[in-house]
Amino acid sequence: MYAFSYHAARSLDDAVQRLREDPEARPLAGGMTLIPSLKHRLARVSQVVDLAPLFPLRALEVGDKHVQIGALVAHQEVADSPELAQALPGLAHLAGLIGDPQVRARGTLGGSVANNDPAADYPAAVLALDATLITDRREIAAADFFMGMFATALASDELLVAVRFCRARRSAYAKFRQSASGYAMAGVFLADLGPAGLRVAVTGACDGVLRWHEAEQAWAQGRLPGALHHPGLQEDLHASARYRGHLAGVLFEQALAQLSP
Repeated sequence: MYAFSYHAARSLDDAVQRLREDPEARPLAGGMTLIPSLKHRLARVSQVVDLAPLFPLRALEVGDKHVQIGALVAHQEVADSPELAQALPGLAHLAGLIGDPQVRARGTLGGSVANNDPAADYPAAVLALDATLITDRREIAAADFFMGMFATALASDELLVAVRFCRARRSAYAKFRQSASGYAMAGVFLADLGPAGLRVAVTGACDGVLRWHEAEQAWAQGRLPGALHHPGLQEDLHASARYRGHLAGVLFEQALAQLSP
């Protein structure tokens, strides 16, 4: 680990100001990605701006049309919320599948979404539930937020404050875990948004989260989509691209089976 300074943010404005003044500073939420990167010298920062004191970012609010979750809400809090389990069961189920108990206790929704790992779980829910990403200065539609592997629309000095999800009539998530890391080799999120239509999002299988439009059309027609075909399908030591495409189809069926009529 390289040397760096530490600053506990006194307010959201204070945190943003620190990041604006120092391009090499990085915000710290749960630390599940940043801390290992620092320990292994995969990243070098001048200072860490700890967001933990910003308690307004820990709110979880369930409304009639939307669910808003603060960026610092831990995965386990999302998984354990009875109000959320009733409003968006697919999202609560997804959170309970992330990592292991230690990761779920410390990792945060905002940290995961802002990091945008191509095998992370939350991006699938963000995209399928037509979420709005709320930052310290603006609101960003989910379709405009994810910009590719580990890249988002966030500016270097911009902080994610909360994510506002649309409430769905029905929602479900199915995932095939990579056994060592717990990340998704593929994950499929289904959301029935009523008049807004049926949405399907896939994570893990490709080089970034994506809408699976063919599956949405198949679902609307009462049939199964089969395998996912996409030029960005991942191929590595864990699975071939063809395997991941087939896996997405299997997970669609599993998620569909979770939905109540």
